[in-house]
Amino acid sequence: MAGTQNYINHVALVLDASSSMSHLSQKVVDVADQQIAYLARRSEELDQETRVTVYVFANEVECVIYDKDVLRMPSLKELYRVGGMTALLAATLKSQRELAQTAQLYGDHSFLTFVLTDGQENASHHCADAPSGDRRELVRAVAQMIETQEDNWTLAVLVPDQVGKREAIQCGFPKDNVAVWDATSTHGLEEAGQVIREATEKFMVGRSQGIRGSRAVFSMGAEAVNEETIRAAGLTPVDPSEYQLIPVVREMAIRDRVVEDGHAFRTGCAFYQLSKSEKIQARKRIAVLEKKTDRVYTGPEARALLGLPDVEVRVKPDHNDDFTIFVQSTSVNRKLVPNTRVLVML
Repeated sequence: MAGTQNYINHVALVLDASSSMSHLSQKVVDVADQQIAYLARRSEELDQETRVTVYVFANEVECVIYDKDVLRMPSLKELYRVGGMTALLAATLKSQRELAQTAQLYGDHSFLTFVLTDGQENASHHCADAPSGDRRELVRAVAQMIETQEDNWTLAVLVPDQVGKREAIQCGFPKDNVAVWDATSTHGLEEAGQVIREATEKFMVGRSQGIRGSRAVFSMGAEAVNEETIRAAGLTPVDPSEYQLIPVVREMAIRDRVVEDGHAFRTGCAFYQLSKSEKIQARKRIAVLEKKTDRVYTGPEARALLGLPDVEVRVKPDHNDDFTIFVQSTSVNRKLVPNTRVLVML
C-alpha cells in the first residue's frame, strides 16, 4: 500500500570565496552555520526532510558538502577558505548541473539554491567547470539552464550593487530572485543572512502548502502576495465587524489618529501601512488587505505568507496593485505617513 510522500528539500549555498571576501570570512561561516541551524529547526517543526549542499568558488568551484542531512551538518569553519578571483557563472552552472543528478525517487523533492557574491564575474572563462568560450557564451549557458529548470527548482542570488543585479537578470535570474546586500561590512552580511532566512521561511511554508518552487523568493509584491498564495497559505478573512480602516490625511502619531476617529486605543490594536523599508520584530502581527474589497487577512499565516522568520528582519514594500501589507504597532507615537490608512482591530 502506497504511503504519503515525504517533503524533501535540497538546499544549496553557493558562497563567494574570492580574495575580496577575506574581511568577511569569519562572518560568512557564522551566517552559513546560523542558516543551517535554522533549517534544521524548521525542518523538524514542519516535518520536512532537508539536505544541504555547499559550494565555494574563487578561481575554481569546489563542492565541500553534498546533499547531507541538515541534522548532521558540520560547521563550515574548516571548509571555507578565501583567495582568488570570482568564477560566479561557473559556480552557478556547476551547482545546478550537479544537483540535477540528485535522485528524486519516492518523495516530493524541491531544490532551493542561494548564490552569495560580493563582486562581478571575472574568472569563469578560465575555470575547468565552465564550458569553453567567452563571457557571452557563459551568460547564454546560465540563462538557458535557468529557463529550462523544472518548477521544483528555485535559484536566487545576492549581489553587492545595482550593476550586479542588472547582470544577474541578464543571466536569466528572475528579478524577484535577485537581492542586493551591503558587502562592505559584517553588519551588511548579517542582514544578507536575514534575507536568506526570510526567503527560506517563505519557501518551506510554501512547501507545506504544496508549492514546489518560486520565482519571487525576495519579493513582497504581486508575485508573493496574490489570491493564489493567500489561499495556499490558509488565510481566511477577518469578520468586517471586527476592524475599521481609517484614512491618514496628515502626519501624526498613531494613537492620536485612532482616538481622533473615536476609538479607544490599546497597545497593539492598530496596524500601520507598510510604506518604506524598515525592521519588523518577531512578535509583530501582520495583516494583508485586499484593495478592491477592503477584506483583511491576519494571523500567523500572514507572517508565513511573507516569509517573515521568528527574528527581527528588514523588509521593504514591493509594488502590488491588489494587496497592501499592514504591520502591528506597539508604539503610541508611531508616525503615520499621509495618504495611507490605519487598520484598527475593534
